[in-house]
Amino acid sequence: MESTCQKDANLTLNDGVKLGSRLWMPMQGGPWPALLMRQPYSLEIASTVTYLHPSWWANHGYLVIIQDVRGQGVSEGTFNGFNQEASDTSQTHEWVRSLPECNGKLGTYGFSYQGLTQLLAEEGTPPPDCLAPAMTGLNEKEHWSCEGEAHWWNLGLAWGLQLAALKTKRDGNWRAWEELRRSLENESYLWDGLSLLKKYDPEGMSFRWLDSSEDNHHAWKIHKPLETWLSKPMLLIGGWWDPHLKGIIDLFQKSINSGGQPELHIGPASHLNWWEGSQQLQLNFFDKHLKSPKQKESRNVGIYRLWNITNSCWQNEKLEELSKNSKDLSWSLSSQGMACLDTKDGILELNSNGKGIIYIVHDPWRPVPSKGGHLTTNPGIVDRRAIDLRGDVATFTTKKFKKTIHLKGVPVLQVTANADKKSFDICVSLSIVNSDQTQVKQLSTGVLRIRGDKAVKSNQYKIFLQPLVADIEKNNRLRLSISGSSWPAIGINPGQDQEPCGAPGANCLVVTLTLNLSGSNFQIIPLINSLGFQDSL
Repeated sequence: MESTCQKDANLTLNDGVKLGSRLWMPMQGGPWPALLMRQPYSLEIASTVTYLHPSWWANHGYLVIIQDVRGQGVSEGTFNGFNQEASDTSQTHEWVRSLPECNGKLGTYGFSYQGLTQLLAEEGTPPPDCLAPAMTGLNEKEHWSCEGEAHWWNLGLAWGLQLAALKTKRDGNWRAWEELRRSLENESYLWDGLSLLKKYDPEGMSFRWLDSSEDNHHAWKIHKPLETWLSKPMLLIGGWWDPHLKGIIDLFQKSINSGGQPELHIGPASHLNWWEGSQQLQLNFFDKHLKSPKQKESRNVGIYRLWNITNSCWQNEKLEELSKNSKDLSWSLSSQGMACLDTKDGILELNSNGKGIIYIVHDPWRPVPSKGGHLTTNPGIVDRRAIDLRGDVATFTTKKFKKTIHLKGVPVLQVTANADKKSFDICVSLSIVNSDQTQVKQLSTGVLRIRGDKAVKSNQYKIFLQPLVADIEKNNRLRLSISGSSWPAIGINPGQDQEPCGAPGANCLVVTLTLNLSGSNFQIIPLINSLGFQDSL
């Protein structure tokens, strides 16, 4: 027997554009507190790739509204991405609260694009009673498009082509839709994706991002939520293998700075695959803030949970612990010059001075592949032993640990480098090597792109890797692996300053990287107040 019902409704905006929504609610009773998701992928899907169907939420006593944003799905208008959402969000909130089925209480939920729509509103707009943005961010460059001055290649193209396909479908251009879809299925998008975006969605966000210079900070937009919104009860969900994790941590810091007391949960999740229990976690949050009797202080104080990647368990953290360094954990890199061919040569040594010079040759014909991590289409923990045995990958490994070592925070490698060309990449992976060295479990990855005259000069650089929490058990080892590419997560660096990075091509040059290990340093810095985007060059 059905316990919920649904109906469709339209909101007419001030400019005459109609936004389509579908509402789910219990069969009896009401009015109810509302849960709102504003998304660009069709209200019929309702983000069920990561969330339970709206009927489930409605069955727990909520009015659920899934709305197609302007220019998408059944909504009228032209889709202009993030820039359109502040005004439309403000008007939607007012409309939802005016619905006879709504009791005036409003919570918002959704991830990725749907996460950002929760945070953008016009000045003076009353905030929702609570927010649950997941896997999202405010900085279009650092949280949506680039890492270490390098574009997300396969992820950026794939998302852009998905939006372009929605546009061609809306226009009735079925031939174009098939071309876009096939490029994703046969992976030709890795070579043709940028030209397809230019052909079918030249005004889209993805093409604009991929066509923008990675190192021109002034060309990139950073969205600014209202302070009154950031201080409301907020549930932040991130994943260790999600490309938007740094955006969630940034939101956490901004909420704290605005006087909020947000919940933070970073778990064993990629962008599309979450952990069991994440739905109940959100339901409990909404029940507390939308159904419980009003209290003087209703926020969840001090709820910070981090999943330990290696122990497969949750750790409850205190706020002050998230800003502390891992005690006495600072390593240097040393090599006799054979770190690219002998995994026993490169040494990662605790509390010592690095020494040696190594050369890494990046051959664009056979680039070092990306595997696992947070920027690939197969994210997560992987065994990268075979990659580390390549001659164009330098490895640095500790001795067996005599006791368990706890890592929590952002891994950072500092090293002096230059190349024989005016453009190069430094791609870094952090792994655990088991006791008999038969398995290399990759935990975290990072990249830094250097372009221009400075590339041929010896300079010290910092490479920030994906944050983590992990234990290195007794008798295991820690390893850093360094290469000149991570294809196709990151586009191929052609070795030329003015040449765009992208797919391997005849224009790409062989690049020799020189790493001077004297003064090198590897450490884990605090999870918050440590992302250091402006310090990476």
